[in-house]
Amino acid sequence: MSEFTIERASPSAPEAAALIARHVALMASQSPEESCHVLDGSGLDSPDVAFFLLRQAGPAIGMGALKTLSGGALELKSMHTLVEARGTGAGRAMLEFLLDHARKQGASGVYLETGSTDDFLPARRLYETYGFAECGPFEGYAEDPWSTFMTLDLRGAA
Repeated sequence: MSEFTIERASPSAPEAAALIARHVALMASQSPEESCHVLDGSGLDSPDVAFFLLRQAGPAIGMGALKTLSGGALELKSMHTLVEARGTGAGRAMLEFLLDHARKQGASGVYLETGSTDDFLPARRLYETYGFAECGPFEGYAEDPWSTFMTLDLRGAA
């Protein structure tokens, strides 16, 4: 397996925009519109969002972002690995990078919203592996049977 490289990127760059478009289309196909909380390129291209691309031997195969929340926490947004690259460890590498970035930023915790259906089971299991636990809706979200909310407290985590 080749080493992954992860770097901050502009969501409006052509390669990032193509990856974001695939992610948005996939999320829209798996959740009803009113329950689809994915950010498009304009939502990710914001001063309160840090957006990153993951590469393996050249082209971007994954992405992830952290959005600033109130109270010193961050929200994990747009974690996505291309279908063709799943099973390579790319998702795990991106999650580890984002959690390390959150710790370096002094974040008190990381929150996320993901789907509640079986399509999202691998993602939920990955998050649980890193200590995320289910929680209630946060920062503007509402209860939704299509959503699972999770959090990881970083205040005591190494």
